[in-house]
Amino acid sequence: MLHEYREEITALKTSDAHFAKIFEKHNELDEKIMEAESGRNYIDEFELDRMKKEKLRLKDEAYAIVLEYRKSKKQ
Repeated sequence: MLHEYREEITALKTSDAHFAKIFEKHNELDEKIMEAESGRNYIDEFELDRMKKEKLRLKDEAYAIVLEYRKSKKQ
């Protein structure tokens, strides 16, 4: 997730508990979705859709935090 912001993500994961929680939850959902889509684990289509939307929401929230962090470091 957001590979081009690797340095910022590393710093935020250690300094911002909320960001770390968002990042971890996003990665957990990503793994569950991949398992379902590969057929290793069954998840009904409605739950899978809900999980994908939640994953995207978390990514958007994490991205906003990263951008705010970058902005604060440039000042």
